[in-house]
Amino acid sequence: MLYLVIKAAISGVLIAVASEIARRYPGWGALVASLPLVSILGMMWLWRDTRDLTRLGEHSTATFWFVLPSLPMFLVVPWLFKRGLGFWPALAIGCALTVILYVAMIQILPKIGVRL
Repeated sequence: MLYLVIKAAISGVLIAVASEIARRYPGWGALVASLPLVSILGMMWLWRDTRDLTRLGEHSTATFWFVLPSLPMFLVVPWLFKRGLGFWPALAIGCALTVILYVAMIQILPKIGVRL
């Protein structure tokens, strides 16, 4: 249980640091947020827990494929802001788009021979 609390605390601190940097310096905050910190931490925790290189490789490959459908959100949300939409509606639309693209990715990848 302590291990889970430590993992959550470290992960939470990184998110808090990224948001504080973004509050003061939006560009630098975006750089920190764009770093694959969650993925790196996930791989570190997975390695510590399993020592399974096959599982780590599968995790890394699946992460790559799941990053792709999340990227359009970062263009759609500011585009909606510029058109006068508020934060919450724009974020909701961006998240909905991401979910739709995730579902599409999950359906398309097996058809082209990619197993997640």
